[in-house]
Amino acid sequence: PEPCLGAQGRPSLTPADFNYGADEYDAEGNEEPKALPEGSETMPYIDESPTMSPQLSARGQESGDGVSPTPTDGLGTGGERDAGKGLEMRKLVLSGFLASEEIYINQLEALLLPMKPLKATATTSQPVLTLQQIETIFYKIQDIYEIHKEFYDSLCPKVQQWDSNVTMGHLFQKLASQLGVYNAFVDNYKIALETAEKCSQSNNQFQKISEELKVKGPKDSKESHTSVTMEALLYKPIDRVTRSTLVLHDLLKHTPADHPDYPLLQDALRISQNFLSSINEDIDPRRTAVTTPKGETRQLIKDGFLVELSEGSRKLRHVFLFTDVLLCAKLKKTAVGKHQQYDCKWYVPLADLVFPSLEESEHCPQVHVIPDHELEDMKMKISAIKSEVQKEKANKGQSRAIERLKKKMFENEFWLLLNSPAIPFRIHNRNGKSYLFLLSSDYERSEWREAIQRLQKKDLQAFVLSSVELQVLTGSCFKLRTVHNIPVTSNKDDDESPGLYGFLHVIVHSAKGFQQSANLYCTLEVDSFGYFVSKAKTRVFRDTTEPQWNEEFEIELEGSQSLRILCYEKCYDKTKLNKDNNEIVDKIMGKGQIQLDPQAVQTKNWHMDVIEMNGIKVEFSMKFTSRDMSLKRTPSKKQTGVFGVKISVVTKRERSKVPYIVRQCIEEVEKRGIEEVGIYRISGVATDIQALKAVFDANNKDILVMLSDMDINAIAGTLKLYFRELPEPLLTDRLYPAFMEGIALSDPAAKENCMMHLLRSLPDPNLITFLFLLEHLKRVAEKEPINKMSLHNLATVFGPTLLRPSEGESKVHLTLASDIWSHDVMAQVQVLLYYLQHPPISFTELKRNTLYFSTDV
Repeated sequence: PEPCLGAQGRPSLTPADFNYGADEYDAEGNEEPKALPEGSETMPYIDESPTMSPQLSARGQESGDGVSPTPTDGLGTGGERDAGKGLEMRKLVLSGFLASEEIYINQLEALLLPMKPLKATATTSQPVLTLQQIETIFYKIQDIYEIHKEFYDSLCPKVQQWDSNVTMGHLFQKLASQLGVYNAFVDNYKIALETAEKCSQSNNQFQKISEELKVKGPKDSKESHTSVTMEALLYKPIDRVTRSTLVLHDLLKHTPADHPDYPLLQDALRISQNFLSSINEDIDPRRTAVTTPKGETRQLIKDGFLVELSEGSRKLRHVFLFTDVLLCAKLKKTAVGKHQQYDCKWYVPLADLVFPSLEESEHCPQVHVIPDHELEDMKMKISAIKSEVQKEKANKGQSRAIERLKKKMFENEFWLLLNSPAIPFRIHNRNGKSYLFLLSSDYERSEWREAIQRLQKKDLQAFVLSSVELQVLTGSCFKLRTVHNIPVTSNKDDDESPGLYGFLHVIVHSAKGFQQSANLYCTLEVDSFGYFVSKAKTRVFRDTTEPQWNEEFEIELEGSQSLRILCYEKCYDKTKLNKDNNEIVDKIMGKGQIQLDPQAVQTKNWHMDVIEMNGIKVEFSMKFTSRDMSLKRTPSKKQTGVFGVKISVVTKRERSKVPYIVRQCIEEVEKRGIEEVGIYRISGVATDIQALKAVFDANNKDILVMLSDMDINAIAGTLKLYFRELPEPLLTDRLYPAFMEGIALSDPAAKENCMMHLLRSLPDPNLITFLFLLEHLKRVAEKEPINKMSLHNLATVFGPTLLRPSEGESKVHLTLASDIWSHDVMAQVQVLLYYLQHPPISFTELKRNTLYFSTDV
């Protein structure tokens, strides 16, 4: 169930423990900050309605038996079959209440502690505060403390010797009769707060005192003390008033009508409720902020971080979806020790919210998409910093250095989070304004859209919030939010699962459960660097209710924990197809996700699974290879084929300068793939690639026919696989260290000399093939405006494939696969990029030219 907005815009209490102080203490015994809107003219609204009370249900019983304390049930014993159970329930209710009463008394005590010394200095020549100020700030605290202390001391022994004869109604009746003191406290509360604030600004000593008041932990807790601000403690009495009414509801619920306590508790409840409504008459805006115009409680349904395109720039927002309103906020920068608060940027009542159709959004601002290579660069940087952090930790490095690296990493990850999303999510307010979010995952976009549409099915009213109401609602966001951290990996604790690094092979088999036949395809998303991105897409299976895709994908994982599958119906309607290629107009038929459990996934074998979504079942299989495994180059057992066979052997056998497979694939890509978006980056279907591999290995005469029919991404994938499976990298193991040193030189002339000399040192077949591939990749990059593949993108794809040393050569002591990975990969990409950016290099020139000094490197 969604958290229900209770009195001060906080979730109702948790049923399980009758923990009447549920939000006073978290697991560490720390105070949770209360979010009070700053400068709000009104008092915090105090809820006297019984709906806030915890849903009491006896433990271990069928939930159907849970008793919910609403007045309509009548307060008699109707729901109570068994007097013994009622007795036990009363004891549970009381002991929960006592525990929170103890915390409350400790909080009041902490507040009173500085009062005596402050009074003592007030009459000296150097007072911290004047007597008047002390009187204002600590007004009525002493009285409240004494009332509760007396109540606690009388009730405690009764609960400890609990049986059916114990009566305690008179104690509650007495407590209720003393509520008047709260009236005075509430009237003075705002001035008390302002005075405390003013005094701490003008007086350093008082500021120190009020920033850290020591609250004793409960008797049985490990915590001896927690430190809390004065502002937070002054709010406690306001918070507490509601609690006694709640406990009275619950006690009455489980007290037989003929019990001597029954009339006393009823009386106490009546007094408390009258008292609460008398306080609340002046302060109505609170009420309306947490309830919808129809008087229902406003609940927080969903929240999360989204990137908004605002005035042309990307901003990270925290978006809150309530029962009847979507609120877009940002976290305010606050001074240390202050409560964090949200600042409302805009809100749209759901009654006025529409999702603009594509025609309407034509005039929307053009999304500035960051080029892929910049995003790839940043990922490399982050990986490099990660491995530095690991190294520092392994060498027991200084925490200052680690902190510095983590800060850098956070900045880089934040940049990535802000700049990578490109799927537009538009929100339009019927009364005029449009807003644009950018998401990296269509799955998330549809979750937001569906959540809003579900709420819109109800009969909603439009409204305008007054500034105070808006403050209150925004104030409640802090307390209610479910997503606390920006989704970047640097926010994870060290002991959280780091996720998987390596390659996930997924075969999407088939799907069933569609009502009518359609053109269907699936996409796969995984989380990398903390957020989800789409990684693969099956072909469209036309006009079917049972698509059989049977396609295999290799997905690179970067700290991933979940795999999502989305099933779409392809839209061929020309009017809906948009010029912007990030608009996904196809209809999501179903979506689902599974956790990638490292134990379950890391087996050599395929693991079959089914995801169910909206009545649709998608069958898929997957297996995972960790990064250190996938780096291995394994020579082929049989030397007759071309894959896994030395390039010199193949060219000699074929009597060719460049292997046939390389020439054929390149020719085909230049014929019909050079304008394909993401050529070489988008993975082809693995089953197609395996089929092509088999044909090339068998030197089958149908190769050319097969090539002309095959999906172009599969042909590009086959070329990459050929280089990846060479028993030794194209640029050789022997020269790898020299390439690494050469690329690190800073003097351009020295670098040029060295890099050319290294090429000259390659065996002829390797060199000729490399130059042949180089010219091809340059031609691909010339079409970058269409295919979106820059030289840098191509270097990222091919660098490691052409340079990464074979297993024997690479460092055997892999500490962290991702360590050596990130640093070396960056250099491998740079080497290829150097040659790609270099003016054309001809084989004969290179061999003839002795300008370059030819000492062995």
